[in-house]
Amino acid sequence: MKMIKQLREEVNKCQKCSLYKDKTKYVFGEGSDTADIMFIGEAPGAQEDKTGVPFCGRSGEILNELLESIHLNRGDIFICNILKCRPSQNRNPRPNEITACTPFLDKQIEMINPNIICCLGNFATKFVMEKFGLHNKVDGISKLHGKVFKISLLTGVLKIVPLYHPAVATYNPDMKRFMLEDIKLLK
Repeated sequence: MKMIKQLREEVNKCQKCSLYKDKTKYVFGEGSDTADIMFIGEAPGAQEDKTGVPFCGRSGEILNELLESIHLNRGDIFICNILKCRPSQNRNPRPNEITACTPFLDKQIEMINPNIICCLGNFATKFVMEKFGLHNKVDGISKLHGKVFKISLLTGVLKIVPLYHPAVATYNPDMKRFMLEDIKLLK
């Protein structure tokens, strides 16, 4: 807990890339610091930037619905993003921003030590799979969603589960049925 608090303070002082200049709040992440399941998204959106809370807008409502469908709540998991600041106009993260910010994510993963990492969307999936040596398995989320990749670590077996980003259902409500099916893998 103390280490997470120190990391949060470190994030709140970050100026490693230019995103800090336009942010309202850093979005560190939230949930249990001993969570078995960690959800990793791409970057904060406008609502997250205002509140400092990850997945609190429309995408968050969909994520909550997905979690409720398998009887999980946000307090049982840890939710964060690759980037801790919002890119303007919700554009995609740039490589230099990912490089600057992912050491924080690496520390979050190490400190929380989840058994399952759910990657929400392409950017999170690519980063996490490459981090754990699955370079040759990286593909688009439409091909990887709902699959489970098992990695043997010194601390045990880590399962990586790529999922569609909840924002997909805000643009295409028909996608929610695939998302509800994929989330069942966590049970």
